[in-house]
Amino acid sequence: MSTWAENRRADRVADAEQRRADAAAKLDRTLTAAAAQAAQRRADQAAAADLADKRRADRKAARAAAFARLTGWLSEHRVRLPIYLLAVVSAVMAIPAMSSYGHDTYGDWTGNALPALSELGMWAFALAVEVSARRHPDRPTWALKTGVWLFSGVGFALNVLHGLHRGWDAAVVMGIVSVAGVIAHQIAVASPRRSRAERDDSRIARQAAKKIAKVRTVAVRHAVAEIDRDGAARLVFAPGRYTLTRHHGRARLVAAIEASDYVGDVLADEVTAWLATQDRPADPAGDDPIADAPVLTLDRPSEQRKSTRKRATHPAPKTRTIEQLRADFAAALADPTVPMNPASAESIRKAIHCAPKAARQLRDEHQANQ
Repeated sequence: MSTWAENRRADRVADAEQRRADAAAKLDRTLTAAAAQAAQRRADQAAAADLADKRRADRKAARAAAFARLTGWLSEHRVRLPIYLLAVVSAVMAIPAMSSYGHDTYGDWTGNALPALSELGMWAFALAVEVSARRHPDRPTWALKTGVWLFSGVGFALNVLHGLHRGWDAAVVMGIVSVAGVIAHQIAVASPRRSRAERDDSRIARQAAKKIAKVRTVAVRHAVAEIDRDGAARLVFAPGRYTLTRHHGRARLVAAIEASDYVGDVLADEVTAWLATQDRPADPAGDDPIADAPVLTLDRPSEQRKSTRKRATHPAPKTRTIEQLRADFAAALADPTVPMNPASAESIRKAIHCAPKAARQLRDEHQANQ
């Protein structure tokens, strides 16, 4: 009986311990879940704060960028803005006056369109000049400028006629007000002053373009026509460097001489001529060949004169074949101690002591093999 009671008491103690353990585990799970929820809320709040900060920074950056664009635009158009303001003032004063004058002149509402001729015409050409100069700076604008001044004259004349019934002072004032804006626009905006360097560059560019056009014209005149089997024809040009000259009043293309080759040819000719006067061989027989030279006589003794001495002839210098020159050129290229530039014919001639023509051939062959 006591054993059963003790077992029952032990079971109740075990059940109580189990309930306490379950309660503690449940409490732990509840606390863990609450801590996780709190951490998530803190993370969400931090993310929301970061997002708000980022949005504020983006708005601030956008405002700064917009302000920078505005200030940049104002700085870029600091000359145009006052000019266009002047144009607006001129239009506000001139357009209603011309509209009223047109209505009085035509007697109905159609005369109200007169400002389109007196004001809009000159401004259409003025803006066309500015746009053309900005988009196509290489195109001439003299025709558009002619339209500007022509319609400005029309507007000035119409405003003067309108003001004559009030006197000459009113006529002059109304005429000046009508064209003041477009004149300021043409001076300051459409055709601004350029620096001396810009004017020089533009002048040189025009001269270069004019010369290129002349050279191409002459090149087309001298070109050779090539016709294929189908009868199609095309022009074939001889590439190279040319100078433009005039012969009998006609332009011609003459091949330009490279300075290095010209100097080398001249120097080679001078050296050859000098060597020809040196080291004349003596006559082994001891006779003077010049003394035995024949003397020409004339019929009259008074006109008798001695003949000129014959020059002693020399054997032709030893020459090398092109294959030997190629071998010497290759050896000079391989020798780092030889100061030779393979791109210069004069340097090749000095290095291997050959004729300028052979030096140019070796240079061209070397460049072709690169």
